[in-house]
Amino acid sequence: MSSNLVESLIGALVLVIAGWFLVFAYERTDGAVSSGYQLQARFDRIDGLGVGADVRLSGIKVGSIIDSELDPKTYQAIIHFSVAENVKLPLDTAAAITSEGLLGGTYLSLRPGGSLENLAPGDEISETQDAVDLIGLIGKFMYGGSDAKKSE
Repeated sequence: MSSNLVESLIGALVLVIAGWFLVFAYERTDGAVSSGYQLQARFDRIDGLGVGADVRLSGIKVGSIIDSELDPKTYQAIIHFSVAENVKLPLDTAAAITSEGLLGGTYLSLRPGGSLENLAPGDEISETQDAVDLIGLIGKFMYGGSDAKKSE
């Protein structure tokens, strides 16, 4: 009977630790409803940028990616993202998909412009820079993917 009690206590301890881990992960990944306003941007490529990815301004997280969809007419990716309520972005803000490194994740980097007017909730950022295909660039470098003809 004492072995059943020990097994039950160990099982309960495992469940408590698993529950704590789920709560911790939920809070750290901004699974909770994020406050702020929503914006959108269009890109030709969004390689590796998924829902929940960071939106950063000067390297500081100010929001997260909410949704992504494909525009069936232009075949561009439309990214919907949130920005903290206290961050007011100028109308001429630019958005770029940036990588944290060769093996790191990707995030949306915002670069504010100099306009005196600010973006309103639901507005679209028109100045965008697509994700860079690092594997393609490395392949071109390694295998001499230059299209220039060699002079004889």
